[in-house]
Amino acid sequence: MQASEQAWLARFLDYLRTERRLSPRTLDAYRRDLDALSVFCDAQGIERWADLDAHRVRAFVAARHRAGLSGRSLQRELSAVRALYRYLLREGHAVHDPAADVRAPRTARRLPTTLDVEQVGRLVTFPGDTPLDLRDRALFELCYSSGLRLAELVALDLCDLDIHDATVRVTGKGAKSRVVPVGRLALEALGAWLGVRGELASPEQGALFVGRGGRRLAARSIQARLRTRAVHQGLDRAVHPHMLRHSFASHLLESSGDLRAVQELLGHADIATTQIYTHLDYQHLAKVYDAAHPRARKKTGEGAD
Repeated sequence: MQASEQAWLARFLDYLRTERRLSPRTLDAYRRDLDALSVFCDAQGIERWADLDAHRVRAFVAARHRAGLSGRSLQRELSAVRALYRYLLREGHAVHDPAADVRAPRTARRLPTTLDVEQVGRLVTFPGDTPLDLRDRALFELCYSSGLRLAELVALDLCDLDIHDATVRVTGKGAKSRVVPVGRLALEALGAWLGVRGELASPEQGALFVGRGGRRLAARSIQARLRTRAVHQGLDRAVHPHMLRHSFASHLLESSGDLRAVQELLGHADIATTQIYTHLDYQHLAKVYDAAHPRARKKTGEGAD
């Protein structure tokens, strides 16, 4: 790619950062995906973005697939290419989107891992009443109660929480905000944490959750605390914050059956993203059926010689 074309790529990434306000992590993903496309274009002798056509994009996808990328990863890369060309078309630097009709190979959709209600209860009822114990309990209760993403949990400020209204204002993907309810047990845990938070945080610190040094608690610290607490509570799997979000969605859908409400609470832009939890709900119903239906249960001793 010519230097001038690389400059267009830099402008696009700056547009994502300043106008779309995407997170640094998402920006890094766009940069990696489009850098891979740039390397492919250089190998093919393509010097301008306007010279890339659908045939070459399909060749790019095929090459990446041979290199071991999954269908899901290829879908993400194609999404990055389409986003780039939407920007170039808007700016008059391209006349067509070569990835518009290109599809990635399909891949089996992996169902998210969840905890059952008893496991969640065990996770959040660990002993201890130190400030860090109270903070961790409030963290985990809020994450599960409101289905928050890890980045949303980290970004919470004191002003985002309304104890009296039992809600929390969350800034999600694409800087979109939503207000979600906070359950009774989570409110109790948050109240206990707020009662001792001043022992760690200075008055001018705005973060809801802070570490030993009084600074905003980092994502890695939350992941590590959750993983350690899960081991101490005897859970037989590696627990991570998104597992609590998955559990929130699965349990809520299982109880209510209201897919649209779960979509709103999770902050999903597309209901298709939320629909994966209907598969989890079906698995639960299938297990109940197999255990309870008289013509589904195996008879005692069935299959014995």
